[in-house]
Amino acid sequence: MVSSLLHTDLCGVAMASPIVLLSGCVGFGEEYTRVAGFSNSDVGAVVLKGTTGDARLGNPPHRIYETPEGMLNAIGLQNPGVDKVVDEILPGLDFSETRFFANVSGSTIEEYERVTRRFDDSDIDAIEINISCPNVKEGGVAFGNDPEMSAQVVAACRAQTSKPIITKLSPNQTDIQRNARLCIDAGTDGFAVINTIMGMAIDSESRQPIIGNVRGGLSGPAIKPIALLKVREVFEVAKKHNVPIIGQGGITTPKDALEFLIAGAAAVGVGTALFYDPLVCKKINAGIAEYLERHKMGSVSELVGTLQI
Repeated sequence: MVSSLLHTDLCGVAMASPIVLLSGCVGFGEEYTRVAGFSNSDVGAVVLKGTTGDARLGNPPHRIYETPEGMLNAIGLQNPGVDKVVDEILPGLDFSETRFFANVSGSTIEEYERVTRRFDDSDIDAIEINISCPNVKEGGVAFGNDPEMSAQVVAACRAQTSKPIITKLSPNQTDIQRNARLCIDAGTDGFAVINTIMGMAIDSESRQPIIGNVRGGLSGPAIKPIALLKVREVFEVAKKHNVPIIGQGGITTPKDALEFLIAGAAAVGVGTALFYDPLVCKKINAGIAEYLERHKMGSVSELVGTLQI
């Protein structure tokens, strides 16, 4: 049983824990239920795999590669398409155990609109917008690396749903604070900070890229210092508008999670750590609860943004 100290509200969604399982790490919510000892009730929310308008096969292999203190991935949004997700997958999820957030992806504004509209007519609790997708109409420029384009996606999705919108911000941009301000103006209810950082790996013998897509997103402990800084930068903008943040990037221990909360995150995302410790959420929950009790705090919200500078 998760301690009542951990009960958290994120964008109006009541969660039993501040832990959010990140998109792409637990499939469509069913993968880790097969692990003995794991329970969805240990987490506040599960973000489903990125979903597009039509089915996608994803990128050629290799698609995952372990690096020192991290992991490169270039899955390429392999998914069955939004209609199958809504009609066949969502009815099999147990919404009494935890909250479920959709992850909306697309290559055009129109695709984002279509997928968001479809999820709006479902039991999904909130919608995360993945704005790191390349805009095919703009020559492949990622939506998330251009503040104006990010805001356009948010505004388009906002017009299609009354559900909470959480915008997943890219670290691969020049001014994340400006991006956050424009996304707030466009109607986002929250942020997920950060997405993966672009990187690559090379086989020195063949002198070829190891990842089939050449480059991939780096996650894991290696990116934690960068993620912490970006959370703090976005918090300085978001706190003025009471817009919460899911802090993510290299969280593997209770101490990691506490640092993100102190920096300004209202909830914490766990992803890469699940691949080698599927039961890490129990440990993180216990560690946060112990810290709150020791510091005589009555809730997670009392700790959020308490960084002393």
